[in-house]
Amino acid sequence: MKRLFIFGLGYTAARIAAAAQTKGWEVVSTGRHGTLSFDDDGSVRIALADSDQVLSSVPPGVDGDPVLERYGPALAGKGLTYLSATGVYGDTGGAWVDETAPTGTGRRTARAEADAAWLARGARVLRLPGIYGPGRSALERVREGKAHRIALPGQVFSRIHVDDIVSAAVAVLEAPPGAYNLADDLPCSQNAVIEEACRLLGLEPPPLQSLDAVDLSPMARAFYAENRRIANGKAKRVLGWQPRYPTFREGLSACFGESAISRPIIANTAPPPASADQR
Repeated sequence: MKRLFIFGLGYTAARIAAAAQTKGWEVVSTGRHGTLSFDDDGSVRIALADSDQVLSSVPPGVDGDPVLERYGPALAGKGLTYLSATGVYGDTGGAWVDETAPTGTGRRTARAEADAAWLARGARVLRLPGIYGPGRSALERVREGKAHRIALPGQVFSRIHVDDIVSAAVAVLEAPPGAYNLADDLPCSQNAVIEEACRLLGLEPPPLQSLDAVDLSPMARAFYAENRRIANGKAKRVLGWQPRYPTFREGLSACFGESAISRPIIANTAPPPASADQR
């Protein structure tokens, strides 16, 4: 049986693990819900020695990439996949970016360095924009009163449903090394997503405000400092990948359908007071 070792079994990687198991892979993992502790060097190295593929969803730390720093030599000869972020491209003023665009100019310098380090080892690097899915979408932010509409004409973002990351991550296990952008087909403003979530929930959208008028955390404010559209053509060509949710409308509708089963929504119910955290 083929073995996949996953570093960081979180929201997205746990779903990748489940999909890989349905394809006949044995999965060993670290993380909150993983089978091993990241700090258990002996057990991790033994498991890595018996693994065919390694996938890391662990973000970089202040001292570099934790996985490469601790287990780099043990990764030699393995098929490698790294979940990176499209933040490595920085701000492009709303222009489209593909995998040939320069990296390392944005606010996520540590991520860009980790991205480059994994590429140098021959990894398949999946560059991901904003991730949403069941339990983690604009629907929850609207319900909790944490959603904002910001008046920034021309500001656009790309996003991807977690299930579309999963299908690409399984496909990329047999793909050539290199960077692959994953995103849906419709970059758009965050306002459009919030408005669609409100429509599904039967609620009025939050008022349109200036960026300075909203009490955002530094991380949330930085979210609006970059403006780009992510091109996904390479993943479609090389991986044969097609997003199941090509726009936020299909994706939110699916999330709404899942949540409505267990949590009925009362139309026109006012949301709780807005919080300080947009994301």
